[in-house]
Amino acid sequence: MRILYNIIAILLVILLIPYFIVRTIREKGFLGRIIQSFGFLPKHALDKVADKNCIWIHASSVGEIVATSPIIKEFRKEFPGTPILVSVVTNTGYIMANRIIKDADSIIYFPIDLPWLPERMIKKIKPRVFLPVETELWPNFLKAARKHNVPVMMVNGRISDKSVKRYKYMFSILSDMIGTVKKFAMQSDIDASYIIRLGADEKLVTVTGNTKFDQTYTDVSTKEKQVLLKELCLDNAQGIFLAGSTHKGEEEAVLKAFSKLKKTHVNAKLLIAPRSILRKDEIASICHKYGFKTDFRTKLKEKPSYDHDVVILDTIGELGRIYSLGDVIFVGGSLIRHGGHNILEPAAHGKAIIVGPHMFNFKDTHILFSKRNACITVKDAKELTNAVLDLFDNPEKRRQMEQETLNIIKDNKGASRRSAVILHQMLDEYEKVGPVQVRSTEKIENLQTYLYKLVHDESQKSVTEKAFLGMLYGFSLIYRGLVNFQLNLYQWGIKKQIKLDCFVISIGNITVGGTGKTPTAKLLARYIRDLGYNIAILNRGYRAKWKGEVGVVSDGNTVFMTADEAGDEAYLLARSLPDIPVLIGTDRTISGKYAVDNFNVDVVILDDGYQHWKLKRDLNILLVDAINVFGNGHMLPRGTLREPLNHLDRADMCLLTKVDQAAKGACEEIRSTLAKYNERALVVESTHKPLGFIEIGNLFSKEKNEILSIDTMRGHKIIAMSAIGNPASFEQTLSDIGAVITESLRFPDHHDYTEQEIREVMNQAEEQGAEAIVITDKDAVKIPQTLLSKKRPIPIYIISIEVTFINNAEAAFKFLRDKLPPKKGIKK
Repeated sequence: MRILYNIIAILLVILLIPYFIVRTIREKGFLGRIIQSFGFLPKHALDKVADKNCIWIHASSVGEIVATSPIIKEFRKEFPGTPILVSVVTNTGYIMANRIIKDADSIIYFPIDLPWLPERMIKKIKPRVFLPVETELWPNFLKAARKHNVPVMMVNGRISDKSVKRYKYMFSILSDMIGTVKKFAMQSDIDASYIIRLGADEKLVTVTGNTKFDQTYTDVSTKEKQVLLKELCLDNAQGIFLAGSTHKGEEEAVLKAFSKLKKTHVNAKLLIAPRSILRKDEIASICHKYGFKTDFRTKLKEKPSYDHDVVILDTIGELGRIYSLGDVIFVGGSLIRHGGHNILEPAAHGKAIIVGPHMFNFKDTHILFSKRNACITVKDAKELTNAVLDLFDNPEKRRQMEQETLNIIKDNKGASRRSAVILHQMLDEYEKVGPVQVRSTEKIENLQTYLYKLVHDESQKSVTEKAFLGMLYGFSLIYRGLVNFQLNLYQWGIKKQIKLDCFVISIGNITVGGTGKTPTAKLLARYIRDLGYNIAILNRGYRAKWKGEVGVVSDGNTVFMTADEAGDEAYLLARSLPDIPVLIGTDRTISGKYAVDNFNVDVVILDDGYQHWKLKRDLNILLVDAINVFGNGHMLPRGTLREPLNHLDRADMCLLTKVDQAAKGACEEIRSTLAKYNERALVVESTHKPLGFIEIGNLFSKEKNEILSIDTMRGHKIIAMSAIGNPASFEQTLSDIGAVITESLRFPDHHDYTEQEIREVMNQAEEQGAEAIVITDKDAVKIPQTLLSKKRPIPIYIISIEVTFINNAEAAFKFLRDKLPPKKGIKK
């Protein structure tokens, strides 16, 4: 998932280069902003904070800056000798921060979240702590913070309904970000429940309240109010209706209400503050249609004029103070489905507030004010008109609302102070015990894993994801055509299949992911060997460092290659079957001929050979994972099918694996699908039976492996660690035998572990009180050998698994015996 995120981020930056160039030419100061966003900070911005153990607070734009202002005042009191750095994303946020935050030592633009930039910035600044405001979480920045042991605390945390739905599609990136944050100081109980739902540890979440209740930058004295009224030429108005943060489609409703108001309050004035000042001319045009004269704040400041009915606020960062002028306030973004805007700014001035029905982005604040009759909610333009007239016609009702608004503000002050105290406590604990690396389930994930989840998840998807899946579906049609074409070339005789001078058994599947091919190959190899046949196993050597036509991993006496050289599957087969040759090579016709010529084999097993059509086989054994039935029915890359389902007709035997962990009806579904395409194949069900545990040090010793009882882990706390195709099955097996899994770490399939990674997992196990780390035998061969010779604080155990037929077992072995060629001295 992170790989995809980074690819998209890089592509977006590349695609936006022409846009950056245009804005650089047209917009004064934009070049400096972009230079900072790419990590090149001016010397004066760094001098006061770099290498000085600063507190770094990040607020995206104007709204977050408003919330940040009172927090910084409290931080300055709590940490008097510590520099404070503020970062923003938008230009309006930068202007606002410089205007209202006087206690910051430096204000900069936040680095673009490209893979390398955040780490470069963190190494340059070396902050003591990083505090994102509200929901300003950036994956690469948080990853860099974790790497450099910079603690993270979310302040004034807020999660909207939309964010909860959107974040779930981020999979491992979400758990990565949430797992990095040491403390969540949330605005409300609703926000706290949302962040917990997204994966935050309940013990790290606290409700501090909304710091915007503490804001003072909007405070306006009587004298300052008179100055503002005079600048706006509203000092002669007899009542001001103010509409703040309006969106397209809302000004008409406001103007309808104002038209009615003017009939009874002739000298009333309207002040409109659009959310986007780029719409100012459009709004002026709408006002003219309603017969009103308009003027702009910027023009009135230069050339005062009282010849207007409506004033349009076309400046940035003033609305908080301008709210003090209104007698009745409508807060926009709420009559349309935007989610509303913050009502605390007009509330700070003790105003009567009206909003529309769509306040879901500020649900908790809206509920609080509504319950205490300090806010009126209207459904449409008609109700807005009635509410405005009522409040202007009934001054006593308006005064009651204003007083209750001030009471609410007074009752809820203190969030900034609480945040400062919590930060002090968190830093004391963190700096006392030292940094702790946190890694959560499925945190380590690659693009392959993300795509697997995306194509299998049946939940509602975003427009982008739907488009991406549509593109994958197109590629899958191409892939299906190529697969069918290639197979047809062999079936038509255009491409020739090569026949070895021995009996060839193929074991494979038609889906991507683990189905149990390796343990099945071991079971059948041992059985055929015990019948008296000379047998060899041909493996393709996936991810083997050895390159060549034929690689002899084992000659049946000696293992010649390491796991790195042979690939984990081939090495594991060689270790498990010491008297059976194991060969690797991408072309099994060549490695098979080598096995016949050099080891005099009667039978070869193609491990994962269902798609190796070049080699003619005498028996096709198809494995179907009963947990993941034929993937999602789509071909690669839209799904996980390697071949279309009608290719099931090539199978002579179908082995259903892990049936004990399958969902109800799964086996019946597999049998029904097989019957549709292949009525002749023998169907056998199997389970992966756990035999016991082997301490990893014993596995690679020359002594006979000591297998501990399967009950060894019952009731004991363990960490499950795997880098296999189907980790859920492995984890389910551990749960079934009674092990208590404190955490499950899933690495990408065939992942090469580093010594540092294993040490981190062992440290984590100690911190969690786990008594052991349990891995699969496939993982065992990827553990660095240097670690095995050293003392380990936590034991690492391998769970030994065996494939067991649970129905048609005798029929299966008889079927195999009947298919094998006659051999002297063997009764069939």
